[in-house]
Formats: sequence, C-alpha cells, structure tokens
Amino acid sequence: MKRVSRLILAVIAGLLVGSIANMALVMLSGHVIPPPAGVDTTTAEGLKAAMPLFEPKHFLFPFLAHAIGTLVGAFVATLATPGRTRGPAWAVGACFLIGGIAAITMLPSPLWFTVVDLVFAYLPMAWLGHRMSARGQRAA
Repeated sequence: MKRVSRLILAVIAGLLVGSIANMALVMLSGHVIPPPAGVDTTTAEGLKAAMPLFEPKHFLFPFLAHAIGTLVGAFVATLATPGRTRGPAWAVGACFLIGGIAAITMLPSPLWFTVVDLVFAYLPMAWLGHRMSARGQRAA
C-alpha cells in the first residue's frame, strides 16, 4: 500500500509542478510575443474571437507551455517514484494530453497547431522527462 501511495503522490506532484511551469509560460507569452492590437486574451470569449487574427508566432508559447509543462511534470513524477519507474511519467503525460484535447475542443485552433500540439507536446515529452530523470539515477 505504501508503494501505491507514493506512486499516486508522484503523479500529483508531477501534475502540480508541470501545471505551474505551464502557467508561467502562458503568463510570460504575452510579454514576449504581444497579441495583435485590440485583442483581449484575458477571457475565453476574447481569445476565441481573436484566434483568426493570430499568426504562427502566437502559437509558439502555447506549444512550449504544453510541452515544457509535461516534460517538467514527468521529470518530477519520475524523481518521486520508487525505483524511478515510468508509470507516473506516462500518467502525467496522459493527464496533460486529456487537458490539451479539452482545450482544443473549447478553443478551436488552426489544424496545423492542433496536430503539432497533440502529437509532439504531450506523450513524447512525458517519455523524455522520464528518460532524463531515470538517466540521473544511473549516473549516481
């Protein structure tokens, strides 16, 4: 039972830290790449209305937020896992993927972004986060 509790806590820790990384990048994005003039990105309705005005550069930070949030979350989940097994990293990746699918259904985006985001930002980053964390254990 103790092992199961640690695995669940590892997933929760990964989701928490990954979400913080995601939100930090989302909040930073408007300062690095400002939205088009007159666009309100503070509400879902404003963002939905502004989507046709966005250029490809405006999708860079959302992708990075999704990818880095998942990467960091999977890394932390693996570090917190007994034996550094891959299960919690995959669970974090799956949770972020479900969140990404939900976000895309609520906030339609260009097809190219949807494909790139869903294919490259979640499960590959969960795999990479696990690999990076597990590699550190072997080096020690």
